[in-house]
Amino acid sequence: MLATRGISKNSTLSALLPDFEVVGGRIGCMPRNIDYVASWGFKPSYRHAAVVASELQKTILFIEDGFLRSVDLGDKDPTFSIVVDYQGIYYHAGRPSDLENYIQRSLSLQQIERARSLCRQWRDAGVSKYNHLRDWAGMLPEDYVLVADQTYGDSAIEHGQASEKSFQAMLQAALSDFPSSTVLVKIHPDVFAGRKRGHFNAAVLKKNPRIQVIADDVHPVTLLQRARAIYVVTSQMGFEGLLWGKPVHVFGMPFYAGYGLTHDRLPAPDRRSPVTLEQLVYGALIEYARYLDPESGQLCQPERLISWMKLQRTCRARFPKEIFAPGYSSWKRPIVKDFFQGSAVRFVNKVGQCPNNGVLALWGRNAASESFSGQVIRLEDGFMRSVGLGVDLIRPLSWVMDTRGIYYDATCVSDLEFILQYSQMSPDLLRRAQHLRERIVSENLTKYNVGTGGWVRPEQVTTVILVPGQVETDASIRFGSTVIRGNLALLKAVRLNNPDAYIVYKPHPDVAAGMRDKGKGEAQVGQWCDEIVQDLSIGQLFTEVDEVHVLTSLAGFEALMRGKRVVTYGRPFYAGWSLTEDRYPVSRRTRKRSLDELTAAALILYPTYVSRRTHRFTTVEVALDELLLWKVQGASVMPSWRKALRPLLGLIARLRGKR
Repeated sequence: MLATRGISKNSTLSALLPDFEVVGGRIGCMPRNIDYVASWGFKPSYRHAAVVASELQKTILFIEDGFLRSVDLGDKDPTFSIVVDYQGIYYHAGRPSDLENYIQRSLSLQQIERARSLCRQWRDAGVSKYNHLRDWAGMLPEDYVLVADQTYGDSAIEHGQASEKSFQAMLQAALSDFPSSTVLVKIHPDVFAGRKRGHFNAAVLKKNPRIQVIADDVHPVTLLQRARAIYVVTSQMGFEGLLWGKPVHVFGMPFYAGYGLTHDRLPAPDRRSPVTLEQLVYGALIEYARYLDPESGQLCQPERLISWMKLQRTCRARFPKEIFAPGYSSWKRPIVKDFFQGSAVRFVNKVGQCPNNGVLALWGRNAASESFSGQVIRLEDGFMRSVGLGVDLIRPLSWVMDTRGIYYDATCVSDLEFILQYSQMSPDLLRRAQHLRERIVSENLTKYNVGTGGWVRPEQVTTVILVPGQVETDASIRFGSTVIRGNLALLKAVRLNNPDAYIVYKPHPDVAAGMRDKGKGEAQVGQWCDEIVQDLSIGQLFTEVDEVHVLTSLAGFEALMRGKRVVTYGRPFYAGWSLTEDRYPVSRRTRKRSLDELTAAALILYPTYVSRRTHRFTTVEVALDELLLWKVQGASVMPSWRKALRPLLGLIARLRGKR
């Protein structure tokens, strides 16, 4: 298939057209061994495509964005959906299209149910063609009809047999058809900003007390959902209004009009005959459009893309529009932006630069926030982080973003503790958690996935206890352990309570790598254990030991997932739920939880995951897939420039740890 340079530069086109080889060319130097000439709809470049097709005596293949395109706009995001048409294009009412044929096909009972299910999923996900904007958060009239403007010169207007006059007729009809309702006019934001022309004068509209103008750049779903009726010329909002079960009044001839589903002011082309909503939905969203899975890069069904878009919209809407982030390094700033997609992140040097009514995003348990009266979101590494250590500037797959506290601070309630104490978990969620836990154990995954050596359990030993060391200056010990606060003290307590056990001590990977300081008296730990191991995979150690004794180390949670007895001497997030033996319990944690409930809270409900492939939000299951691939590829091997920086990075980490 021959395409113009602009079309061939589309980064997802080849994946969306696996049955075609897309080649670029110019008039005069064009390959002859092609089957089709591609045209992006009926844009001005169509004339060039028509000339080329005529010269080569080939057929034009029309391509356009699908009805569920992407998260962001076309200049920022590649398309994840296209339509391919051998006759015309869906918005050109003056000539046949493949879509018209698809819509008018009879459906089986299974296809009817799938179309209905797809409508429900579309509404539940709250998706639209583009999905980067927030829902309208302002007041809406109790009773209104929605009128959708379009930008001046939109080719869908001309090819939809409409004109400037159609918009004035639409507005007047909305006012007269619903005399007791407010007419809500949605102006295109580019028009309001002065970048493009529209068909209405906002200043004139505002003089009419029955008209309310919305010119903000907002997601249309809330406006559609609450409207009494929808008025359009050729806008896709009319199609989406049908998906929401709204009466749609149409003043042009878009692809969804002329089938008896809309109130049409123009006569339908003879080619179109009445159909059901299910036929329209099945034809447009299932038969006509092609979809690309953003995470696998493979073709997929619309249900998969809608599910992914729903996750993006849900995660993007969690936090306020503007976030202030003080004190982040240049390396970490792009990661902060990725985890706060949907919010504008303002990087500042100090907490004091954030307004009192602003929202702070702070790393960990930052004391600088104690004098701040506004909302604070605390960030930390998640429990399935990466292949490699954070101090080596290895990008994380997961962070936690806590609005109450932070999981390792046992002095107050965190979002994780709140989930475990109060939430109800569905059977589906628990099955998902069980499968996740079993897969993590079978694949031998841990937080950092470092260490290469193996360890063999000594013969004729009854009980082997693993004691994972921690960085003693870490906040997890300061705020999560009230009595024992060091590795040496922990080992002494374990030995006194288990005089006959074989005790294996594993220093923290950051300490073993020289990136963080050793603990107080760490040179004496050999006196209180039977063996010290370092460059070993802790996941492999779990298979050889009987028990794991910890202060607050995440290794305790990882050991629980593997069915090991876990004894805590601090107050980690996984203690207090009847799964561990706790020397110093947290009295406010009174709920008994199963291992799958703990797994669901800690790995599914609490963290946020961002894909290495797409840099978009993802699920824990996809993050696990990426982590496994990362581990197989050996991506934990540091580049030479990072090795050279290790001493400096270690110094910085040690200085920060002493704060």
